[in-house]
Amino acid sequence: MTDFPTGLLFDDAMRVTAEVAAAHRLEAEHPALPRCHGRVLAGDVVAPLALPPFDNSAMDGFALRHADLADDETETELRLVGEQFAGLALGLELGAGECARITTGAPLPAGADTVAIKENVRVDGARVFVPPSRRGQHVRYAGEDVGEGETVLRAGQVLTPARVSLAASLGLSSLPVRRKPTVAVFTSGDELVEPGMPLRPGQIYDSNRDLLMGLLRADGLEPTAWPRLPDDPRQVEIALRDAACAFDLVFTCGAVSAGEKDHIPAVLAQFGQIHFWKVKMRPGMPLLLASMDQARFLGLPGNPVSVLATYLSFGRALIDGLQGRADPRPKLRARLVGGIEKNHPRREFVRARLRSDEGGVLWVDPNPATGSHRLRAAADSDALMVVTEGAQSLGEGAVVEVWPYALG
Repeated sequence: MTDFPTGLLFDDAMRVTAEVAAAHRLEAEHPALPRCHGRVLAGDVVAPLALPPFDNSAMDGFALRHADLADDETETELRLVGEQFAGLALGLELGAGECARITTGAPLPAGADTVAIKENVRVDGARVFVPPSRRGQHVRYAGEDVGEGETVLRAGQVLTPARVSLAASLGLSSLPVRRKPTVAVFTSGDELVEPGMPLRPGQIYDSNRDLLMGLLRADGLEPTAWPRLPDDPRQVEIALRDAACAFDLVFTCGAVSAGEKDHIPAVLAQFGQIHFWKVKMRPGMPLLLASMDQARFLGLPGNPVSVLATYLSFGRALIDGLQGRADPRPKLRARLVGGIEKNHPRREFVRARLRSDEGGVLWVDPNPATGSHRLRAAADSDALMVVTEGAQSLGEGAVVEVWPYALG
């Protein structure tokens, strides 16, 4: 088990992850528009029509010809000759001194180039008295938002509600998107017990399954939880090889370090390909990335805070890469509350809470807990604070990178 990279720097491991994901990008599919929310676009979208598709009114009022209005500050009397509501165009055409009642979104009658809003005019039967106004006032022109043939969405973008709405406004009933990866989740260890069952001496409850399943669901995936892996190499082999044939992505928790019962690296090395093992990060150093059959494997360490840190960093990067996501995940910069000392060379992820002061400055307050087993500190926090490589001292007010748990 020595013919693969080990002990990579964080950025180098990220590059390998991106390369592996790009080499196994998932195929495109064309779901109906309502099922495209949150998906990653697989191809550019070109507008088949202009937006707006016709000149229309931005307000309720009266459509008119600006040339008919007086040049001074006096009102102009116009003749009301019809009405055009939002809906089918009625073929109205305005002549000199004429106007038409119009509602918001209604197509402008031929000859009209200005709209006077309802509140600013006086109406006396068929006589309409209009104050001075600017030419083109309250008119939405055809194509002022999107021109026909313009590229409005690009491959790799995440389809937010606003982007799906834009596609709907163009009359598109479906979009090309990358297929979501199918995901299997394993936790491992003879010491683990299902929550709700009695504990025997030496046993602990399995918290990693709910943590990882929740993170995946929050990112829009539908993971499948497999039975816990025992500390038996043959059973580990059978379970992982079965999952490798059925899923795009397999997450494991625990059994990836160098202990006597850590069998996952050996199985993946024998039946698949390990891309790297161990990353210079804290927590999460034993992280492993591998491929076997149709699946990409991400072996996460067993401590729950390590699961959180490695999923938010490498798990999301692998999921995004498989789907060809080009939109970067938002990462924040915040000022440090108090000072911290770091005396090791690895990149560190510190549990922390974010707050914004009255001046609009974002602050991050690190949790004093340091052990990767201390799950309460993660539960009391809402972000991971990133401390870059190398021993360093950061004083109060220092600017650091912050990764909120909930990244869009």
